Amino acid sequence: MAKQLKIETFDSREHIIYVPGQITSPDEIKRVGFGSSTQSIDCKPQPNGRNIITISSALAKELNLPSYIQSIHIFAKEDCLHLGPLVGIFSSGFTPFQIRPIGERSFLFAKLLSSHASSGVVPFLFGEQHIDWGQGVIEGFFFTNKGWESLKVPFPNVVYDRLPNRRSEKLKASQAVKERFEKDYLIPWYNPGFFNKLEVFEKLYNVGEAEPFLPETSPFQSFHQIEKMLADYGHVFIKPQNGSLGLGVHQLIYDKKNHAYYCRYRDGENRLQKFSTLEALMKKVFANRSLERMLVQQGIYLIRHEQRPIDFRVHVNKDEHGEWKLSAIAAKIAGTGSPTTHINNGGTVKTLEEIFPDKTAQQKYKDKLEQAALLLAQALEKQVGGIIAEIGFDFGLDRQDRVWLFEANSKPGRSIFSHPLLKEFDMLTRKLALSYAVFLTEQTIDKPEELFR
Repeated sequence: MAKQLKIETFDSREHIIYVPGQITSPDEIKRVGFGSSTQSIDCKPQPNGRNIITISSALAKELNLPSYIQSIHIFAKEDCLHLGPLVGIFSSGFTPFQIRPIGERSFLFAKLLSSHASSGVVPFLFGEQHIDWGQGVIEGFFFTNKGWESLKVPFPNVVYDRLPNRRSEKLKASQAVKERFEKDYLIPWYNPGFFNKLEVFEKLYNVGEAEPFLPETSPFQSFHQIEKMLADYGHVFIKPQNGSLGLGVHQLIYDKKNHAYYCRYRDGENRLQKFSTLEALMKKVFANRSLERMLVQQGIYLIRHEQRPIDFRVHVNKDEHGEWKLSAIAAKIAGTGSPTTHINNGGTVKTLEEIFPDKTAQQKYKDKLEQAALLLAQALEKQVGGIIAEIGFDFGLDRQDRVWLFEANSKPGRSIFSHPLLKEFDMLTRKLALSYAVFLTEQTIDKPEELFR
């Protein structure tokens, strides 16, 4: 069992480490590991029963253990003591500037890496160009109290995939790094890939307990298909299968009373257009758009706040025990005339407390959304390949309080955390994203066959 402890160094040229007696029997320990690096050591019990790890400066240097680390996990296996986990955060888009090594995203990554003290891991940021395969080291970027620093470290215990988009993920260089780490070095790679919206629904349709949360969703096939769904549901959404940020989303509405068709979409600004026939609508609005990679989804009559539709972003993460855990909930309110609740379309973020002032109602809806998110996370994990550690769900609540799934995001955006009352959940999601590495590292040490079978 891994245990998080404070770590200190002392000046010595010998390879010595002092550990608490209750952690392991020091006499049995002959080696110490950090990432892929191991060294022979003299392991001794802590004098005066101190509950910390104390490591000689020479040993810390040989292991490439960053000096700013104040707490770390300790894993004992046979005659080896593992310190870590060393977590490589893989991304792209690096710049030559030390102060902003990954451009505009440097601030977001700085916040993520700043969670190292509470999670007890050693995280660093790297790209394909920072790997020295011959020496087995990476020139990684660490965020310290001095800002960004570039340090050499051994290959990590685990890799957390934070590629920014599908284009970077499909690059041969990115795919080759992932394949080599997993196959040649047996290093777990978590949260790979981006979900395809249609594939998510197709996979979940195979899971009985997930079906009640799924609106009718299918690839675009014909005008007749849309006509039928409009007759059944009153309104439908046409959206890209691989879209994000609400881009390319169109809401089609049929007014039975006046036999009119409306289309709500964003084209630089929020637009609402009226047509006498569906054919006229499709020819006008989608004249320059390919429908081959679009999906059609049943519209839901959502609950409203101040006359505007609401949906909910629910984040779930795996924790240091490998268990799914609710990490954040926020309400998103559609902007005036917007087909979606995205902030860039004029949407606003509210807490559950702001939407439901009554505490009983708050708890009721929190429980409903949490139960749906945890059930669907477990279902998706069984259906989707790779090691999933975080999901951002977009849910709707209809006027009968039924929960509906609109989207599942493997790399959820963080716009909801701009709300001042959601800062603690921002911190929690970042901490959990790194804490899961503790579980994976323990698995690779104790039961590697479970991960790599």
